[in-house]
Amino acid sequence: MRLLRLYDYPSWLFAVIVIGMFVLFALTGQVVVRRLLPRWFGGKDYNEIVGEFLSASGVFFGITLGLLSVSAWENFTAVENAVAQEATDIGVCYRAFDNYPEPHRTVLTDQLRVYTRSEIDLAWPKQREGITPGAEGNKQLDQLQRDLTHFEPRTEAEKALHSESLRLFSKMLESRRTRLSSVSTQLPAIVWSVVIAGSMLNLSFMWLFVIEKKRLHDLLTTILAALLGLLVFLLAAMDRPFQGEYSVGPDAFELVYNQLMIK
Repeated sequence: MRLLRLYDYPSWLFAVIVIGMFVLFALTGQVVVRRLLPRWFGGKDYNEIVGEFLSASGVFFGITLGLLSVSAWENFTAVENAVAQEATDIGVCYRAFDNYPEPHRTVLTDQLRVYTRSEIDLAWPKQREGITPGAEGNKQLDQLQRDLTHFEPRTEAEKALHSESLRLFSKMLESRRTRLSSVSTQLPAIVWSVVIAGSMLNLSFMWLFVIEKKRLHDLLTTILAALLGLLVFLLAAMDRPFQGEYSVGPDAFELVYNQLMIK
């Protein structure tokens, strides 16, 4: 979709475009309606009634936007924590594999190192495009699992190590599934429809005011439109955790890779 290309822009430009669209809509509608108001309603005696309706709708819509923003922020934070947990699981697995006897130690650690680098270099760019990666990573993990399960421990220490490694590997796979399922996480289309329609309805109340000083009227409408556009931008920026300049990056993976896997 064309709108998704906005996530490819810097955050400031994304915000300017969204706010600009709201301001353009508000001012265009105001210019058109302003000429018809006297013919429809007469003077400005009804301004008080319009103001009361604008205040009431602003409260209800503000609460709605606030709840949606909190929900989007909590989801963004949850995805960020899930990525950090997955990176931790990879690091713990690597330390466990590093205790295996040769040649299993080299085989397992090398495969986990290649997988981690692949997730950083190949999987993350796909996630930034809203594409759920899987094929390459799944092949690498399948091979790693086969090599891990084919190991036959001989001593009690190796049995304990192998049992713990299998548990850690399963936990790492679970964390990976959580991350991949989060790539397509977003607000439903019906919610976005309500947000856009509600914003337009609130802005349309500004058109119904009869104000002699047109510049003041335009300024107030512009400020309200910019505020609504800014809130919608904030909601959009957090709606897709892996897309856009403000997104969950592979920093946690890079940290594990650089601190543990580079020798």
